[in-house]
Order: sequence, then C-alpha cells, then structure tokens
Amino acid sequence: MADQATILIVDDQPQNLRLLEAVLQPRGYRTVSAQSGEAALEILSREQADLVLLDILMPGMDGYEVCRRIRENPTTAFLPVVMITASDTAQKLRATEAGADDFVAKPFDQGELLARVKSLVRIKSYHDTIRRQSEELAVWNRELSERVQSQVAQLERASRLRRFLPPQMAELVLDSGDESFLESHRCEIVVVFCDLRQFTSFAESSEPEEVTRVLNEYFSALGDLVFRFGGTLERFTGDGLMVIFNDPMPCEEPSLQALKMAVAMRSRIQDLADGWAQDGHELGFGMGIAQGFATLGRVGFEGRYEYAAI
Repeated sequence: MADQATILIVDDQPQNLRLLEAVLQPRGYRTVSAQSGEAALEILSREQADLVLLDILMPGMDGYEVCRRIRENPTTAFLPVVMITASDTAQKLRATEAGADDFVAKPFDQGELLARVKSLVRIKSYHDTIRRQSEELAVWNRELSERVQSQVAQLERASRLRRFLPPQMAELVLDSGDESFLESHRCEIVVVFCDLRQFTSFAESSEPEEVTRVLNEYFSALGDLVFRFGGTLERFTGDGLMVIFNDPMPCEEPSLQALKMAVAMRSRIQDLADGWAQDGHELGFGMGIAQGFATLGRVGFEGRYEYAAI
C-alpha cells in the first residue's frame, strides 16, 4: 500500500489517463487527473500532490512548460515529476532541463512505472517529514527564543527592583506585576534603628580593610534577623541600619515583632562584640524603636531609587 499518496496524472488523451489510473489505484494510490497543463497547475494551486505523471506532448501548454512552472513555485519546487516521453534522447534532455526527476517511455512498462513511482513517492515522504520537522523546530526555536527573552527581561526587571527595594517589596512587585506599591502612601509603621557605638573612633583608628570586615560581619548578622522576623530593610548607611514593620506587607502586631527582632539582634551582636574585643575593638550596640504614621514610597532619580519611609 502507498498510504494514500496522491498522484496527479496529466495527459490530454483520456484513454491514457484511464490506463494510468487502472495501474495506480489498485496499488493504493489516490489519483487526480488533468487533461491540460493549465488544468494541472490549477489543481496544484488548491490540492497537495505527492507526485506528478506528466505527458510532454499536449496542446497549449506542453509538459516542459508545466514542469518549469512547478519548479518556479516555492510550494511545489520539490514535488517529484515523472515525464512520459518517447525514447527520444532530445526529449529527455529537454525534460531534464525543465526540472524532471525521472522518465517513463511510451509505451510504458507497468512494473517499471510502479517502481519509479514508489521510489519517488518515498523520497517525497522523506522530504515532507524533514520539512515538517524543520517547521516544528523553527516554531520551537521561536518559542524558546521568546521564552528566553521574556525570562531575561524578567531577570533584568528583578535585578533593577532588588537594587533599590527591600526583598519583600521586590518580590511583591515581581509576583503581582503591580508597581502601584511603589507610589507614595501613608501607613502606620514601626521603625527600628540601630548602630554601633564607638564606631567613629574605631573607624578613625583602624585600617579600611578591618573596618570593612567588621561591617560585613555586623550587617550579615542583622540582615538575617531582619528577614527572619518579617521586617523590611529600608536602608543601611555607615554603621546604621533602619528596619520598618507593617509595610509593604501588613504585619500582625508589628510592635511585638520589632521588639522580638531587637532582642535577637542584641544577643547576636553581643557574640560578635566579644570576638571584636579580642581583636582590640571596643564596640557597643544601640537601638531605638518608634511607632507612628509615615509617608512611604519611591524616592530618588532615574536609574537609582530607594524605597523610603519619611
């Protein structure tokens, strides 16, 4: 069986059409007939064929011209064409120049005809498979490219947001896609401010590398607690750290959370201070907590913003 491959038979002689149909149809091929070159091209414009059996000598548009037109059309450029010729070398040469893939001499041998048709239909099937896979690959590549571009854009947006927003606010904006949270608004919040005592004298008498080491240890310890207790890191400057509760994410009992965080910070910094003291650095730790209404929102300039509580 030929899996219902479609063969277009083009011949101006009805008896030849019937003969070819009688040979092909019992072998499982679906046949479509045309009695002129013009009719053949019209059929190909609206119906897909797997092979064309094309007579050369026809009134009006001959087989050579039909073959050339088939080759010029991008949708049929690779359609197999078998020319039905006399045993004339000149005809075969012209047919080859027109783009024919193979020849069947009149009167044709049935076995030879079926063998040539089967071979070319198989090649056409391979070509169709490759083209279909190529089209699918192109679609997949396009979708992958679009997905990658979208993900890159999201990463760039996330990077921009995280440069000037607390993590809670950045995640809120990214998850919701809503940046209205950044607009100026009033809210009752609890603010915790802390800094290192005797830091100025320490910084003046120590090497910059040592100051940097101490600050990194200090901020690493406090930053972990800020996130654990659900605070929003508003900013850190020098040795100062400012944390707010109840914005942008609502917080149950913000005062209690702030106090719990403050107690945990005191214990954590005490452990660090013992180690600093062994290095000859006498540093203390101070905190203040306040509750009240503030105006919060984005403050800064294009390219550099911070989320601030005023």
